[in-house]
Amino acid sequence: MATSSRTLWKGAITFGLVHIPVGLHTASIEQGVDFDWLDKRSMDPVGYKRINKKTGKEIDKDNIVKGFEYEDGKYVVISPDEIAAAYPRTTQTIEIQRFIDANEIPFLYLERPYYVAPINKGQKVYALLREVLIKSGKVGLAKVVIATKQHLAVLVPSGKALVLNLLRWGDEVKTLEGLDLPAAGVKGANVTAAEMKMAEQLVGDMSGRWNPEDFKDEFKHAVMKIVQKKVKAGDTETVIQPEEEAPEESSNVIDLTELLQRSLKGGKAKKADAPASKKRNAKPAAKSAGTARKAASKKTSASAKKAA
Repeated sequence: MATSSRTLWKGAITFGLVHIPVGLHTASIEQGVDFDWLDKRSMDPVGYKRINKKTGKEIDKDNIVKGFEYEDGKYVVISPDEIAAAYPRTTQTIEIQRFIDANEIPFLYLERPYYVAPINKGQKVYALLREVLIKSGKVGLAKVVIATKQHLAVLVPSGKALVLNLLRWGDEVKTLEGLDLPAAGVKGANVTAAEMKMAEQLVGDMSGRWNPEDFKDEFKHAVMKIVQKKVKAGDTETVIQPEEEAPEESSNVIDLTELLQRSLKGGKAKKADAPASKKRNAKPAAKSAGTARKAASKKTSASAKKAA
């Protein structure tokens, strides 16, 4: 049964004078099993206290400041106003900087994918961008701000969809320095012709088509079997979680013909009306993305603490 996908972010793809209203949807699911902490006496969710690691005492949030460790044990304290001033300007746009060949980006720069879907009657111009990327073999290198964090990203056609894959920044990818790697090339690595032939034969024998359904997370499936067995036996508990607000819908009509004509003539772009208003749209979008990130962080922390 089909399920609806919650919109995490609303904005627009922009390049030249073209403005395509879109929404972002998660395209991946975290693997593994996350266990939430519950109070066994009441089945209430268990949170975390702010503890002074030296004294072991709980402290009030008003006494907490944010510090950046620039050397071992040495910190610079950054005020909330300084942090707010440093945040990138939220434009609610996926701003394409340039179009590049699809095979130019090394796979290790890819970080997290999002499905991009058109909204507010933007289907036609969305389809136009998708088809021209497919025909040209190009992808769009873009910048986008999600939940106050700026990302480098690549817009890639994938079947009927456009996928926005967040990228790691250049300084986040390590060099090969310090790795003990064999020399490049068959001769440099001292690989014989016989060894190469046998390796090629083995690769050929083991080759097949890509099918993600062929591979499963065995631990996850084993845990889910336990869960299903307990559910069937009625061995369950009810936990009340806070509800999240659904993002506001809006309407915005695009005149594709006008945009394309004005782009070809080199005209200036009109200021596109934000879906509702900038103030109304930016806050719920940042809140939705931030809420999703905090929820994921909470589960990861819980898993890490339990493992410890």
